[in-house]
Amino acid sequence: MSALASSVYILSFYTYKIMKHFSYSFGYKKNNFDSISILKVRHLLLGERVALNCITRASGIATQARRMSDIAQGTDWHGEVAGTRKTTPGFRLVEKYALLVGGISTHRYDLSSMIMLKDNHIWSAGNITQAVKDAKRVGGFCTKIEVECRSVEEALEAAGAGADVVMLDNFEPQALHPAARVIKDKFPHILVESSGGIREDTLFKFMGPHVDVISLSITTQGYQTVDFSFKIQKQGKNPHNPRVQTSL
Repeated sequence: MSALASSVYILSFYTYKIMKHFSYSFGYKKNNFDSISILKVRHLLLGERVALNCITRASGIATQARRMSDIAQGTDWHGEVAGTRKTTPGFRLVEKYALLVGGISTHRYDLSSMIMLKDNHIWSAGNITQAVKDAKRVGGFCTKIEVECRSVEEALEAAGAGADVVMLDNFEPQALHPAARVIKDKFPHILVESSGGIREDTLFKFMGPHVDVISLSITTQGYQTVDFSFKIQKQGKNPHNPRVQTSL
């Protein structure tokens, strides 16, 4: 029921009075709930599709996030599952909120939340050390710096240059865990993130004692929506819409 609050907020633009009689808990499986009573049906119908678009998409994200959270909590892994910044333009706030409701981390909200140095930044600066130095000069002491790395050598250079987080990008589990151990042995304070090509069914393989964060873009790009409908309750009218089995 992640986007329920957002949907009610949207509908409030079209009416003056919304009376809610719900029985639900954010981030958990939906329960039965009563109807929404509003002042004017016309106003309700004006916002119906926008509200449903929000609630189906955000609930899909939160549902998938909850499954991933449950996978992590079912182990003795100490780290966090996170989304990424690969969100829908204009819909980022709702999608990030849905991740929180589902029980996983949002990762950084936008470019100002943390400086992330990827290959294009590093190549433009010349090397990892120079890129981190430039980022520190711009971000100051209060902004964390993360570096996307393709090898153990790159990760060690990033950590040595003063990065706060190293992302081991596109590392398979058999390569990830030895690499993370080497980094943690030399730089115990550094956060190690695993990302790239990770799916819900392979998530557990990337969990390990030296991995702090596992981020997945499918949290906001590969989710399945949750089907909702919006029906006016009227005496003598059946709000259910069963599948048509025969037409003649």
